[in-house]
Amino acid sequence: MVNARLNNDWIDPSLPLCELHRHLDGNVRLATILDLARQHRIDLPASDVTGLAPFVHIDDSEPGLMAFLARFEYLVAVLADLDACRRVARENVEDAAAEGIDHVELRFSPAFMAERHGLDPEAVVEAVAEGVAEGAAATGTSVGLIGIMSRTYGVEACARELDALLARREHLVAVDLAGDEAGYPPALFRAHFDRVREAGLGVTIHAGEAAGADSVRSAIDDLGAQRIGHGFRSIEDDELIDELVERGIGLECCPTSNLHIQAVARYADHPIRRLAGRGVHFCLNTDDPGISAITLGHEYAVAAPAIGLSREQVWRSQADALAMAFLAPEQRRALASRCGHI
Repeated sequence: MVNARLNNDWIDPSLPLCELHRHLDGNVRLATILDLARQHRIDLPASDVTGLAPFVHIDDSEPGLMAFLARFEYLVAVLADLDACRRVARENVEDAAAEGIDHVELRFSPAFMAERHGLDPEAVVEAVAEGVAEGAAATGTSVGLIGIMSRTYGVEACARELDALLARREHLVAVDLAGDEAGYPPALFRAHFDRVREAGLGVTIHAGEAAGADSVRSAIDDLGAQRIGHGFRSIEDDELIDELVERGIGLECCPTSNLHIQAVARYADHPIRRLAGRGVHFCLNTDDPGISAITLGHEYAVAAPAIGLSREQVWRSQADALAMAFLAPEQRRALASRCGHI
């Protein structure tokens, strides 16, 4: 795996490199899929990495939301036991470290990971936390773990998923709401996020991707979002843009992923350039790099200039990522000091 910093002058060498929006269940190595499938006698459409890649990776030749979601099939099919969940979590940290990422916030839905093989979601949370801790200890990479409620399963199912997350809240820095944004608007989950905030955890919400600016506003007003996952449809509401700037609510921008689900037709059409021009804080992220077949370095060196962002705006986004991270002030200072790269 290529270190994002190598020959990449779109990354400011004086700042830590942070990624805040990466789904660990959307980032499983092809070799690991093959290995786990062999261990658990799970059928795959190919028996080697080259043959499997077209069934897992997506590119501009076959974009669209359904094509993208179909790629998760083989990533979750091999999560047959808790050891598999632990391994995938550990390897996510190892991959981030290999990319040169100094701080990564990995998010996951325990219900989604547990569903295929009937695992206990609470036990999945514990296994993921153990894997992340192993990876962090081995690499020295700073890691925060974000639990997801998958709203696609419905309001009651999310309450049960939240039970599993809060039972292991000591492992988490925040809770997210992901899934069917248009079908399950944020306001349905007010009571859930009352519990999240009472537990002292941060709040980041997927909004403004599959639904419009009203979804972003509801994520902030109804759920107390401190950050927004994607959020680029905030461009549709001038007052909302001003509010994002005034309140310092940043957007977790995932340009290539947005392209792959056809939320934007091409990089040059991505609204983040106009939002950045208005002063909105944002950071660059990969979303599901195991499906998009990218690294964070790609989003800096390829996606950002194709969008039309200036190098200064990209460097500012790198500083925003550090400021947006779910870190205590002393952790943020230590990371900045340890990872100055000057």
